[in-house]
Amino acid sequence: MASMLSRLRAVRERGEANAPSPGLDGVRSAIIDIGSNSVRLVVYDGPQRIPFILFNEKVMAGLGASLGKTGAIEPAAMRRSLAALARYRHLCAEMGVDALRCVATAAVRDASNGGELIRRAAAIGLKVELLSGAQEGAASGYGVLSAIPGADGIVGDLGGGSLELVRIRDGEVHDVTSLPLGVLRLPEIRAKGKGALERHVRKLLKKAGWDAVQPDLPFYLVGGSWRALARLDMHLNQFALPVMHHYEMLPARAEHLVRVVSHMQRDTLKNVPSLTGTRIPTLPDAAALLSVMVRQLQSSRLIVSAYGLREGLLFEDLPPEVRAEDPLLAAVAAEGEAQGRFPGHGDMIETWIAPLFLEDGANWRRIRRAACLLADVGWRANPDFRSERGVEIALHGNWVGIDVEGRAMLAQALHSNFGGGLAVPDALARLARPEALRRAALWGLAIRLGQRLSGGVEGPLIGGRLDADDSMLTLTLPDSQADLYGEAVERRLKALAQACGLKHRFAIAD
Repeated sequence: MASMLSRLRAVRERGEANAPSPGLDGVRSAIIDIGSNSVRLVVYDGPQRIPFILFNEKVMAGLGASLGKTGAIEPAAMRRSLAALARYRHLCAEMGVDALRCVATAAVRDASNGGELIRRAAAIGLKVELLSGAQEGAASGYGVLSAIPGADGIVGDLGGGSLELVRIRDGEVHDVTSLPLGVLRLPEIRAKGKGALERHVRKLLKKAGWDAVQPDLPFYLVGGSWRALARLDMHLNQFALPVMHHYEMLPARAEHLVRVVSHMQRDTLKNVPSLTGTRIPTLPDAAALLSVMVRQLQSSRLIVSAYGLREGLLFEDLPPEVRAEDPLLAAVAAEGEAQGRFPGHGDMIETWIAPLFLEDGANWRRIRRAACLLADVGWRANPDFRSERGVEIALHGNWVGIDVEGRAMLAQALHSNFGGGLAVPDALARLARPEALRRAALWGLAIRLGQRLSGGVEGPLIGGRLDADDSMLTLTLPDSQADLYGEAVERRLKALAQACGLKHRFAIAD
């Protein structure tokens, strides 16, 4: 990772603005996703396991809007889509994209003139890959697994033309079904009267063999309309974290949202933060379908995934050893190295403080490691605002593989590391248990001690060590490094010891 980032810095210094970042594969990639509602381009760069987004744009082309009536893509939608595709192909060339994949889903798959769009795209210079329902569903499932590696449940990817149901467990995709239940098809079904949607869904699930699925599994929500519903629920609950990924709802919230969207005026919905106007018309149908699915599948909870088809397509192409990487740690390692003063310092800090926290379970250990990897991200900030900078990076960073409490713990650790002490910011107190935040604050104080002792370099951490027993916290240094123990180091050692309820002392190794 350090080598990759060193090469990235060198590229920037040479002024090669459009050169791909030298990720593990040295390839800048892009996906054009031709969906039933929108046509989108996303350009990726950086580490293979968790690439960052360089560019993201969509056009609400509405390819599937007329399928229910005419079975074809209407001319205006065709023109909008092709104009977007021409722009995207040009942008990819300008951005130096090496690997471009253009895929189409339900609308193009089902439209009588879908082949025409594919032919006209080819004339622009784009080879469109028409995904089957099974391929679309599998990609969505792998997208969720990419962002939530331990996911075990059912993925529901709601698009304009179809709903993909995917059983995921043990890091793999299993059963996949594509159902004609996209939001653009739902109004016609619901117009048949009360209970028509439930009857129709029940019939489709039985035919597809999903009526006997194991109950009490999480239902992972993918797709713009269901994410918009979750965004509304976050607003109604005054949720303290404005991050969609891994937001959880109880199953009963689905039926509650049906009632809410049926009574809220459009102008009121427009005032909901981050709820786009183009999604508002789909909310009643999306809520009705979600409520039906929750009842039919007997879901235990609803979990929102920010990752879906596009990320799944990238994940499917990764070699097994890269797939196995922790997405959170891969992302924070890249961020920490890019913003830190000295390469590899986060790894050294983690090794140095680990003996103090042997009771931490596996999940807390990885969050602690993430905090260590981000331990130097605030050094450029105004000293009076470094703790706030740490909280902002942890809470609002584009991280996956971490739940809400994990983000709060990461934020607390960085807050304490950058001078916040044991104080708990109000937002964090609403997101995590007190004992979790207390533990994270101790991590932060230990990191802070290591940063002060070492000055950000590795030598003092290699030679020194921290030990604790029932009454004493001891910092030991070899004689050759004893002069590193100054007043500033002693203050931080004392602060950590007091927070742990211990006395403190300094020792010189024999």
